[in-house]
Amino acid sequence: MDDLGKCGGLRVVPAVDGPELADWRAVHNAVIPTAPLSPAEVRERAGRNRLEVAYLDGVAVGCSTVRPPDGETPAATVIARILPEHRRRGFGTALYERGLAHARTLSDAGVETVVLASNGEGLRFALARGFTEVERYLLPGDTVPFVALRLG
Repeated sequence: MDDLGKCGGLRVVPAVDGPELADWRAVHNAVIPTAPLSPAEVRERAGRNRLEVAYLDGVAVGCSTVRPPDGETPAATVIARILPEHRRRGFGTALYERGLAHARTLSDAGVETVVLASNGEGLRFALARGFTEVERYLLPGDTVPFVALRLG
């Protein structure tokens, strides 16, 4: 567990099981309402990815995912999600920097991220940190595309 004093008492903890996984899922589903995850899907992701939850005064305000390289891409993937009412306070940057540091230990082939196209703040956040768009894609049944970006 890390207390990130520079972010006004933000605490980041691993989401491995129990209430942390439930909080991770709640934030994920709020930020990405077009692709909600079930508890079973979140448990499966926790088995292959590094999931973390950010808390402010005991309330979940964000979550992150670091995916290791896989058969589709040799790059590691870092995704930071902050609930809209807690944005612009440095929390996303704190989660992103933690995830980026970990991702760089997993791959020399670069770093990617994914943002829901309707999340303009998330896209601006990624572009401001040097990511460039490489692809837009729709999941089956979705109408809002995801934007895949690569760190330049």
